[in-house]
Amino acid sequence: MNGLEIAKGYFEEFGKPMLESEFADILPFLAAGFVGSGSEHYGFDDEISRDHDFEPGFCIFLPDENVVDRKSAFQLERAYAKLPKEYAGITRQRMSPVGGNRNGVIRTAEFYMKAVGSENGRLSTEQWLRLPDYALAEAVNGEVFFDNYGEFSNIREQLICMPDDIKLKRLAGNLLVMAQSGQYNFVRCMKHGEPESAQLACVEFINAAMRTIFLLQDRYMPYYKWSFRALRGLAGTKDISEKLSFLLFGDNRDDAVVGQKYDIIEEIAAETITRLQERQLTEAICGDLEKHAYSVNDKIADSTVRNMNILIAVGD
Repeated sequence: MNGLEIAKGYFEEFGKPMLESEFADILPFLAAGFVGSGSEHYGFDDEISRDHDFEPGFCIFLPDENVVDRKSAFQLERAYAKLPKEYAGITRQRMSPVGGNRNGVIRTAEFYMKAVGSENGRLSTEQWLRLPDYALAEAVNGEVFFDNYGEFSNIREQLICMPDDIKLKRLAGNLLVMAQSGQYNFVRCMKHGEPESAQLACVEFINAAMRTIFLLQDRYMPYYKWSFRALRGLAGTKDISEKLSFLLFGDNRDDAVVGQKYDIIEEIAAETITRLQERQLTEAICGDLEKHAYSVNDKIADSTVRNMNILIAVGD
């Protein structure tokens, strides 16, 4: 079983009966699930993942103190701490009196403030532009087991749907990075006799291409160490995943490989342009991703966002 399956099983066997028998009075205001940082919340964990921050557990989400007071929250924390210390052969970690960082009793507002900097999920334009993809991914990953009050899930739904103008700005910026790093700088670095710089250009291209793919599938790209795993899980990405892998591992000291890498960059550019055209996101008619980047940017309805630097929403 992976971490998400363990969490759900532990909740069903121990957590749910505890809540129903001991906290029937506040149960209408609670939510429970397994969401947040860590590979286990994506279903990406393996045996190696279990060397730190791994345990059978789940999250209980509470509204603010006007709805569920401190006393009830404290009693809930105590009850959670008393749940069985072992499940599926895995021992729970020692917890502080107020619960652990990833599991346990958490105020909904505190969870979202930590995840995206907003207690209620309403983000300013600046926040939408600046938040890294992985932060948004961590806010909406995993699974909600139940949500009687609805607050946690309502905020989650707000964050799953990125505003169209923000998506276009992020898309335009990443397309420009793809153009500059892949279609332009990779070859120039090789001509300058700088294979190391050429590989850095490749990495820039790969990152921007992956972010573009996720954006075009209306998904958030997770933290970099899980990005390829998540990419391969998207529909129709087997071919492009293999191409990006070749760009990453191909030897820039081999002229034949360098030629193959340039051809692959152009293939990925052409495929990306096709996807943009299919969604009517670009008016440009050429193979130059830079022109398509500015065409996508022109689609932004809000003039303030449209006139911002095209790279403002590009992740680090």
